[in-house]
Amino acid sequence: MTHDKKTPLTHWLTSPGLDAGGDLRAPRAGEHGPSRRQFVRALVLGMTVSGALAACGGSDGDDEPAGGGDTGGGGTPVPEVAFHFGVASGDPLADRVMLWTQVSSDQDVDLPVGWQVAEDESFTRIVSEGSVIATAASGYTVKVDAQGLSAGRDYCYRFTSHGVQSIVGRTRTLPAGSVQQARLAVFSCSNYPAGYFNVYAEAARRRDFDVAVHLGDYIYEYSRDGYASGEAEALGRLSLPAHEILTLVDYRERHAQYRSDADLQALHAVVPMIAVWDDHEISNDTWMAGAENHDTATEGDFALRRAAAIQAYHEWMPTRLPDAAQPDRIYRSFAFGDLLALHMLDTRVVGREQQLDYADYIGAGGIDAQAFVADVGRADRQLMGTAQTRWLQQQMTASTATWQVLGQQVLMARMQVPAPLLMNFTDPTTGVSVTAYAAIVAKAQSNPGALTPAELAVLQAPSIPYNLDAWDGYQAARETVLGMARALDKNLVVLAGDTHNAWASDLRDLAGNAVGVEFATSSVSSPGFEQYLASVPPQQLAPMLVQLIETLRYCDTSRRGYMRVVASPEQCRAEWIYVDTVTRRTFTASVGQVATTQAGSHVLSLAAA
Repeated sequence: MTHDKKTPLTHWLTSPGLDAGGDLRAPRAGEHGPSRRQFVRALVLGMTVSGALAACGGSDGDDEPAGGGDTGGGGTPVPEVAFHFGVASGDPLADRVMLWTQVSSDQDVDLPVGWQVAEDESFTRIVSEGSVIATAASGYTVKVDAQGLSAGRDYCYRFTSHGVQSIVGRTRTLPAGSVQQARLAVFSCSNYPAGYFNVYAEAARRRDFDVAVHLGDYIYEYSRDGYASGEAEALGRLSLPAHEILTLVDYRERHAQYRSDADLQALHAVVPMIAVWDDHEISNDTWMAGAENHDTATEGDFALRRAAAIQAYHEWMPTRLPDAAQPDRIYRSFAFGDLLALHMLDTRVVGREQQLDYADYIGAGGIDAQAFVADVGRADRQLMGTAQTRWLQQQMTASTATWQVLGQQVLMARMQVPAPLLMNFTDPTTGVSVTAYAAIVAKAQSNPGALTPAELAVLQAPSIPYNLDAWDGYQAARETVLGMARALDKNLVVLAGDTHNAWASDLRDLAGNAVGVEFATSSVSSPGFEQYLASVPPQQLAPMLVQLIETLRYCDTSRRGYMRVVASPEQCRAEWIYVDTVTRRTFTASVGQVATTQAGSHVLSLAAA
């Protein structure tokens, strides 16, 4: 890890300052420093959601309050407030939805915030309203559970404080009863310094879906010179704070920077989001009691870091906690009438055992394959934990929806590649390259008698999981989930993110039974195999992976994008939508592939885009 360790600073929402390079600093003695409003303006760099992107219209929330900064009748100054981070909605149900905003002020005082939900953009038909108090305890973020709504309806909503109005957002409740269509837009891996959020912009522009589903890595924890930051300075997207985030102050500031992005604000303003975290909302390769990117000796107690990350996540995301006493329990279900049940899972925090590492099985005598096979296949090895697994069993058993959809982080399909290839993936000085492997395969097909002993050994080498952080590293846990879906005779669709590449796979159990399908989305901005395997042309790598991996039907290893998943009573369809760049503001978008699965088939088929 590369660290730029600094003394934790007072959170910018309570007493910010900027140094010459744009970093946070504490005010010097005798100096009051810039106001919160000044700092937020510097932070967002003028990128605010325009009135045109506020789906229902209305104020852009940046007007000065009448008499702002003056004193009230009792001589008390009136706070100058602003809604610089826009609005958001999430976790919709048939009769309610969570609403979110953050209110900034030039005074360290509690702020009264009113909210309204209406059936029309002029707010003449208000159906739900109320008021809350924004406090420093939550970083002046506001979350309300707007209830008393009707199923399957569009609504407009807004916030006000001290005469200032937020932009107006659009949200939608889930349908009830007999439902003919459900539309999801699926996102993952949005790394601010890696590039512009053109993927969010395209989705907000199209707006041809009912809910956004975010499968994690909504933020990244690295320092300014960390992962995928090579072009950050040129793009004007240097991470804040500059150091790796560890404390509540740090996580709040990083969330605020991401939410300053106009394209992310635009997406949140037009559609409700259902989200779960992955590892980077906390730290790379998080598991139940630690993470690869956490050093207890220099970074302290991981439990404290995890708690800070989870608190900031719930403050800045429009989530509804199933149990307020257990903020780390994020798994929950959403019913789209009788058509689709969406079960959002946590494969990171509450039950995951530590990842295996191939390096631990390599010694002077070579690879201890027997020990690896025993460990990776251990019957009690957990990814979700027993409590969450029981919960999922109960949810799937009780649901009569046509489609049972798992919204979760990591690939469930078996992604095993020949060991020589995997060795080369991780260390180009070892194993066999994709180009060399392809040549050996071609030789075996055209002139097998000419194969050398070394080439035969390459072809006869076992295939092993390429990613032990995924379900491949927790094989018994995967069999448990596939087994329950097959025993209940459910139409299973698994959604995944995490890898920064796009995948479509059939899901089979160890006995070879077809159980369901997996649709995995590419990333919003994080680089994929086009960076990790830069020497291999994507047009060569993708078809070879499809050829080598039996259950893999489609992959794209070089483009950023999202998925549009549409379910009907007859089929579930996935479209992979890609943008051609994340390093320029001007971009084009296209549908790269379409895949479908028919109800009752438990397998997928590819269709023309």
